[in-house]
Amino acid sequence: MRLKVLLTTVFAVVALVLSACSGSGGGSGSAEDYPSQDLDWTIAFGPGGGNDMMARKLVQIIQDEKLYPANISVKNREGGSGATGWGYLMSKAGDPYNISTTSGSFLTTPLQSDPGWTYKDFTHVGLMATDDALLLVDGKSNIKTFEDWVSFAKGKGKVVVGGIGTVNVDFILQSLIAEHAGYEIEYVPYNEEGQVQTSLLSGALDAMVSNPGSILGQVEAKEMTPLLFTGKERLAALPDIPTGAEKGMADLPSMPRGLILPPEVPDYARDWWIKTMQQVVKSDQWTQYLEQNYLTKDELWGDDFTAYLEKTTAEFETTLKEQGAL
Repeated sequence: MRLKVLLTTVFAVVALVLSACSGSGGGSGSAEDYPSQDLDWTIAFGPGGGNDMMARKLVQIIQDEKLYPANISVKNREGGSGATGWGYLMSKAGDPYNISTTSGSFLTTPLQSDPGWTYKDFTHVGLMATDDALLLVDGKSNIKTFEDWVSFAKGKGKVVVGGIGTVNVDFILQSLIAEHAGYEIEYVPYNEEGQVQTSLLSGALDAMVSNPGSILGQVEAKEMTPLLFTGKERLAALPDIPTGAEKGMADLPSMPRGLILPPEVPDYARDWWIKTMQQVVKSDQWTQYLEQNYLTKDELWGDDFTAYLEKTTAEFETTLKEQGAL
């Protein structure tokens, strides 16, 4: 009888040890050995846009500074205004070897539909910057100023405009600008920057919005004409382009550029990434990236980032309801 009890106890202990060792895939480990595995970095949009550019720059800095000890695999998982990519990250709950960057769609996509997640589900690492936008038309157009654009838009009755995401910051900007200037829009959403640019240059769109870092090359090549900048101050690279505030549109929203982990990852993983990203944003490479791509430095970490997401989501929801999008 004693032997039977002893064997039962031994088998139970062995089972617990094996269970602990097997863990839940990539999510197993401890604070002492994290990180020690390859990292899967999801970009929730296609190549060429602001989210893609920032994610790849962050990975480059992390690798150049030797801050991560294993391989980092970067993959674009675009679709559904970010729903596909962040849905993939959601499916990796508890696994600290998956990560993704955020944009406005991270907040607005769940407001419009039910992708199975909201910003609340994820582990929030930090906000690192915000990204403003340019309103642009085809460079071959006779429209050269914002006033030209407003006259054209009012004369056409309804203009066709585009941007990234269905009810993303791009949609909010197009709607707010149109409402203020007194014209109507038909908004066309895209999953990646290249699609928007092609549509504008082919005549399928009358105007588009894009982040300066994604579009300045086309502006310099005279392929596109910028009409308005949504930031608080004029761009140094485009000193003749007025801001929204100059045209009576204060507090136009910016694109939040942050970093998130899957739900339910260990606290030590979030803490490691906060500490690591605080090193990244102090690097010369990151400073140069912000300057070259005209992003605004804006840093919030952990719980402060969570509070920012909550406040910004509420603001976006109010605006989208006012615009009839929700």
